[in-house]
Amino acid sequence: MSDYDLIVWHDKLVTGIGKIDEQHQILVNLLNEANIKLTPNNNAKFLEEITRNLLSYALYHFETEEGLMQKYDYIEDSDAHIRQHRSFSAKVVAVRNDIKTGIPISREDLLSFLNSWLINHILNTDKQFAAFLLASEKYRSDNQV
Repeated sequence: MSDYDLIVWHDKLVTGIGKIDEQHQILVNLLNEANIKLTPNNNAKFLEEITRNLLSYALYHFETEEGLMQKYDYIEDSDAHIRQHRSFSAKVVAVRNDIKTGIPISREDLLSFLNSWLINHILNTDKQFAAFLLASEKYRSDNQV
């Protein structure tokens, strides 16, 4: 049994931006899969695989969000939002590098970081960005919202 509950997708996580919500659901599913598969004694190869898959999809997702920021002139908090993306990516790369050099990360530490970062990022930063998009005449016109 896992020490961490699986993340349940619920209305509080919905931003109202279909593409972003779909990608967030995939990230939640990847984290839940990691939660189920990780054990206290996973080998380095398995940890590298999990972090590689998460980072790969997260980078794709970040590119989507940052493309929307640029397209719809999101200036107000875009720098802070992008810094959060870069910080997350750097942390995952550092974890991967540590694993490769024989410095393990505990299942608990990895899941704690990933789960809290994603939930906090969605509930705060992404919700704020989504509110901007939904209020944008250009976005609404492009997406018939």
